[in-house]
Amino acid sequence: MYKLCDRLSNDEIKKLKAKKKEKMSRRVLLELMGVRRDTYKRVRGAIRRK
Repeated sequence: MYKLCDRLSNDEIKKLKAKKKEKMSRRVLLELMGVRRDTYKRVRGAIRRK
């Protein structure tokens, strides 16, 4: 299996490492994980927001 680092150039690897050091706020992290996303439920054949 190929690793991602085998496919990237040195410049791209440096950019990714710099990105990892960047701190994200708690709100942004929760949004990325989908915590605040609406949930839907099927009720009598119709899809309703919960």
